[in-house]
Amino acid sequence: MYLSRIILGSRSPRRNELLSQLLPETQIEIVPPADPEEPGFESLHGLDTIQQQLISICTAKNEDVFKQMQAAGNDSVPILTADTIVVVKRESVGLVVLGQPPATSDWQETVRDWFLNDYAGQTHQVLTGVCLRVNQRIMIQTAETQVTFYDQEYIRARLDWYLSTQESRGKAGGYAIQGAGSIFVNRIEGSLSNVVGLPLETVFEMLNHSQTV
Repeated sequence: MYLSRIILGSRSPRRNELLSQLLPETQIEIVPPADPEEPGFESLHGLDTIQQQLISICTAKNEDVFKQMQAAGNDSVPILTADTIVVVKRESVGLVVLGQPPATSDWQETVRDWFLNDYAGQTHQVLTGVCLRVNQRIMIQTAETQVTFYDQEYIRARLDWYLSTQESRGKAGGYAIQGAGSIFVNRIEGSLSNVVGLPLETVFEMLNHSQTV
């Protein structure tokens, strides 16, 4: 795999750190989407529609960055964008996408509810949509990881401490598996880097494939 340069269309430092495990940092240029607004998932409760929305979001991010590069007269550089979501199952409605905790003063109560009622003793999904544009050709993939938390008794004994770290803030689903949030994880099935924010196995294969077509 050889790329002299790639655009990462993301504001996430975690994605930049992950991508730099595959490519030298000197080859990665950060160009976030100009429009930070994204459609939500509030009315979507089926896996197919959630995945379609996820792909739509990461594709729109890619198009946003591509237009920026076009305007700068440099639209030949590969562009990588991604979006990661946490999906839980609730008996009343079906699947629900958890975003970041609210930026209000009661954010801890929201995260507490997620941990005790959506995560404890259960398995949830982390999905990432990945979009790679190379020479006007767009490749799209999704990655899925199953994450299982310890039971409610275990979580209750540690949750106040975890909330006090404030690590939940700004994190999709309210936890960071690469940080202190890892203490709640009993097991995962699938890509660990996907849960952090960029499935390196998927990205590696996409980059390799882009060099052979």
